[in-house]
Amino acid sequence: MLIIPSLSRKQTFFLAVAIIAGLALLLSMFSRSILPAPPGRVEMTTGAAEGAAHQFALKYQAYLKANGVMLDLKPSTGAVQNLERLNAGMPIGFVQGGLGLLQLDSQEPESSTPLRSLGVVGYEPVWMFASPALARTLSKGLGPLAGKKVAVGAEGSGTRKVGLELLQAYGVTAANATLLAEGGQAAADALLAGKLDALIVIGAPQTPVVQALLGKQDAVHLVSIEHAEGLTRRLPYLSLVTLKAGSVDPAQDRPRQDITLLATTANLVIHKDLHPALAYLLLEAAREVHRGPTLLNRPGEFPNGRATEFPLAEEAARYYKDGRPFLQRYMPYWAANALQRLLLVLVPLIAIAIPVFRIVPKLFEFKEKNRLYRRYGVLLQMERDITSRTLSPAEVAEATARLDKIEYEVSHMKFSLDFSDRVYTLRQHVDYVRKQLHAAEEKAAGQPLQA
Repeated sequence: MLIIPSLSRKQTFFLAVAIIAGLALLLSMFSRSILPAPPGRVEMTTGAAEGAAHQFALKYQAYLKANGVMLDLKPSTGAVQNLERLNAGMPIGFVQGGLGLLQLDSQEPESSTPLRSLGVVGYEPVWMFASPALARTLSKGLGPLAGKKVAVGAEGSGTRKVGLELLQAYGVTAANATLLAEGGQAAADALLAGKLDALIVIGAPQTPVVQALLGKQDAVHLVSIEHAEGLTRRLPYLSLVTLKAGSVDPAQDRPRQDITLLATTANLVIHKDLHPALAYLLLEAAREVHRGPTLLNRPGEFPNGRATEFPLAEEAARYYKDGRPFLQRYMPYWAANALQRLLLVLVPLIAIAIPVFRIVPKLFEFKEKNRLYRRYGVLLQMERDITSRTLSPAEVAEATARLDKIEYEVSHMKFSLDFSDRVYTLRQHVDYVRKQLHAAEEKAAGQPLQA
């Protein structure tokens, strides 16, 4: 008979290490196949290299790099090209107001677009600059721009789309005005040099061109349109913001009076297949970059999930409601993500393992008991045969062979230490039945029993 002894402490330690290593390997395989890790490198379409959107993206890039993610920036001609790239599969980008699905058709189902918004990150006013004399005539409407040279932004830019719509509302088109596909610093220099009559720029107050022209109030004026509120009814993606008097330069009294501006918003947009962990990281980056005050908004106003032009991503909805995920509040990005992936596999695994570990020992115990009880059943039947009738010599020989077989099997079977007493008891019962068999054999032969 072989009895498995209890394991020593050293053996128990190595067994535990082996089990832990096996579970770690299993969890690693599960996490890679079911819950893939977020990519370490991702692309973002931004805007013109000299524009505010690209400058914001550079700050995103630095934030993500500090968290172990490389953000490759792809400058573009503007929001229209950004939207084209996003629809083609680029995972991240800025999209100007007026281009989004919900603005174009609020009844469209979410499934009709692969894009999701992480929120509105700021105002993008429509800045219209002109010579002082022309600017005063434009306050009543943009009709006087007919016959003038106006820079309306590069092809593929959101500035051009909105600028053309505004001019068309006043009857100014390419048929009666020179509408140039120019923008950026080159257009600003042309305006200051008198080569342009007006310039339309759409961008955040931090846009370098806007900052430069706001500082040239004696040479060019910022146009304030009295019809601004009425225009928001015709072009509902526009809203009103006010550039307060003295907000640009109080010492120089710039601007000298409040200026009402039309404004779009900037949306941080992702492809719906972007890894959720990266979506949360981008939301944190957006909060760091856009939460400060500007000439048009107070601290903490952006980012937010209101009036987005694409369906709000699930991660963004949870973020604006509850803040950062629990683990990311106390751990670095990479550690929180690794632990979250581990827990998502470990929790159901433990839920399965606990009942399994309870059942398996009982199954083994049942198996060992069954092996013993089957042989007890054979012994009981043999004992009844011996005591109930006289066995023939052939039956005695057969019974002896069966006893030998039982004793051999019991002696060579492996049992846990807990069953050692039952095994010894079974062997004693085998000896007891063997003695009964010998006694029955001697009685049948007419020989006296020996003590």
